[in-house]
Amino acid sequence: MAGRPAEKEAPFFGKRLSAVRRSKGLTQQQLADKLGIKRSLIDYYETRSPNPALDFIERSAAALEVSVAELLGSQPNASRSKPGPQSQLQRKFEQVKLLPRDKQKFVLQFLDTVLESNQQKA
Repeated sequence: MAGRPAEKEAPFFGKRLSAVRRSKGLTQQQLADKLGIKRSLIDYYETRSPNPALDFIERSAAALEVSVAELLGSQPNASRSKPGPQSQLQRKFEQVKLLPRDKQKFVLQFLDTVLESNQQKA
């Protein structure tokens, strides 16, 4: 029968890369920007590449802030109780991690003050 060939299932690494990227709330373009590559290459690794280079796996894990083992699916992410995109609070904490140390300390002091105030009311 003529027509389009059947869609191939994405390779295991591609599925993992896509799942972790989405759980971090990133688009393919955002991950590509972090890695300094084209978005089409992210698409290639997520949908067609059966054996990505170790360097790409290591750089992707670093950009996604997970271990290589977690990216490869051999170590569960203990910090996540359910799959899915990050909450707004989790995304904000990821942004705070990128701030200079003095700004991080300020955010922590502010959080401590709010939490202590909430405990006193309870």
